[in-house]
Amino acid sequence: MGEAHQLQLSIMVHHQDANGANSRSIRNTSVLPRGKSFNWWLRMTLYTCLVLSGQSVATLLGRLYFDKGGHSNWLQALMNLAGFPILLPYYCIPALSKRNNPTTNSVQSERPPSTLTLASVYVSLGLLVAFGCFLYSVGLSYLPVSTYSLICASQLAFNALFSFFLNSQKFTPYIFNALFLLTISSVLLVFQGDSDSGAAGVTTKRKYVIGFLCTVAASASYGLTLSLTQLAFRKVIRKETFTAVMDMIVYQSLIASCAIFIGLFASGEWKGLKKEMGEFKSGKVSYIMNLTWSAIVWQLFAIGGVGLIFEASSLFSNVVSALGLPVVPVLAVIFFHDKMDRIKIVAMVLAIWGFVSYLYQHYLDDRKAKTAENENANGEVSTILPP
Repeated sequence: MGEAHQLQLSIMVHHQDANGANSRSIRNTSVLPRGKSFNWWLRMTLYTCLVLSGQSVATLLGRLYFDKGGHSNWLQALMNLAGFPILLPYYCIPALSKRNNPTTNSVQSERPPSTLTLASVYVSLGLLVAFGCFLYSVGLSYLPVSTYSLICASQLAFNALFSFFLNSQKFTPYIFNALFLLTISSVLLVFQGDSDSGAAGVTTKRKYVIGFLCTVAASASYGLTLSLTQLAFRKVIRKETFTAVMDMIVYQSLIASCAIFIGLFASGEWKGLKKEMGEFKSGKVSYIMNLTWSAIVWQLFAIGGVGLIFEASSLFSNVVSALGLPVVPVLAVIFFHDKMDRIKIVAMVLAIWGFVSYLYQHYLDDRKAKTAENENANGEVSTILPP
């Protein structure tokens, strides 16, 4: 959890949530629409499975790469992004393309940003995404999966903090409670570094500290990227369309992939990839399959997140994504024999509590916006009807 395609999903979540009632009036959905057909429920089930399984499997595949002899942080970071062309067919889906027409005069009256301005936004955010992906890769290479996943929970706290300064995020009691719990959850993990071990051997204290700091820094970068993306949609792009959101995801991923690809060659790690593949403990075929499926699974996660947003709501998509929090540590104990000691259990409980608090605030905001939307609609109808 917390990788680049968690970011892709959250770009859409925060884009739609950032604009309050206006965004919701375009979407015109509550947390879950009612009276839907069997096919709708079937699609919802499929998208939910993609989100829950995608983030778990992709994270485990990343850890497996390092455990079986992989060493390239740049290559692993590239796999988090390189599969983005899988999302391109989404541009061709008629049902989603219909959402390209804004329904508010305020959106239609805005002048579109220049190409240079858009390019600057995409490049800046893409480079920040590349930086975060590399740090996540370093953290995953040095930490047990369960510890890594729990530290990634701090990204919500960083996102709320940066949004407070950049997007006038209000610190309600529930948000403050989430910040406090997620911070304590991460701090607790500092005190159990010596007891962690993974399939590749005992994690030294030095590597644990490096992995911890890189994962925290990556989570901070993730939170900053989300806040800046939200700011860009509000101040620069100013469009409530499916294409605008997809453009942000695709161009951001393209720039980040190019940056990481350059880093792979500039660092010289590419020279050792052939040797790395030959020495991979599970064989060359397993090496290729691991990297290929890592790229594919992250994109399946992104597809599931996009599907949930447009079939239900951004809030529901965020809730489903958060449900995956306890899944990765449990799977790590089963497949990688990570130790689940008392400190880690307490950290997991605090992190889940923080997530629930954070999402409950989103639920309250969604309900408040829906109420205001209905009141405005009733007011408009009353002005149209003759006395």
